[in-house]
Amino acid sequence: MGLLFNVLTGNLASPQFRHLLVAPFDLSRRIVALIEAEAAAARAGRPAGIFAKVNSLVDPEVIRALYEASNAGVPIDLVVRGICCLTPGVPGKSEHIRVRSFLGRFLEHSRVFRFQNDGGAPILLMGSADWMPRNFQRRVECVFPLRSPELIRRMEEEVLATYRDRTGDAKELRADGSYVACDPRGRLAPGAQETFLRLAARSGESGVSEAGR
Repeated sequence: MGLLFNVLTGNLASPQFRHLLVAPFDLSRRIVALIEAEAAAARAGRPAGIFAKVNSLVDPEVIRALYEASNAGVPIDLVVRGICCLTPGVPGKSEHIRVRSFLGRFLEHSRVFRFQNDGGAPILLMGSADWMPRNFQRRVECVFPLRSPELIRRMEEEVLATYRDRTGDAKELRADGSYVACDPRGRLAPGAQETFLRLAARSGESGVSEAGR
């Protein structure tokens, strides 16, 4: 992190980051490399999978890599709140890609990326960057890996599981560009944001209880 602040203050022009993925230096290249690694694993018959949550998906190189990963058989689950220039569900091109948008009471801005990483523990990343040329090339953006086992557990069991399973505030992007509700009951079905509110309240109650001991 100190290296990143040296870049921001102008004290270092060509940084080499070990753990952080930082735009405009190496973020785009490393995200594409992670996608391509999942494609290579799938082609070899090994476990593979990608989950990504962003506000917008526009970058052509990332979209190309996702199409190639889908053709290799990688299951790809994308949560894209706004602009999505990728077309899911096209046979022979993107049939293994699902794109959903969650619109609830709150405007969401979190970015989360998960790569199955066959041969090791899944790679979980968070950060500020959407998958857009402006974020990769014209801004300073930082994406970091989750290291804490407890945070990884919560991300897997609470956040990612909620986005996979809740449908009330979700709409799915179809190949023709239309969005359809993921559940015919609409907002009467359990929603992701509703679930997150309950989890936050439960966590707050637990914290108060621990503090009172």
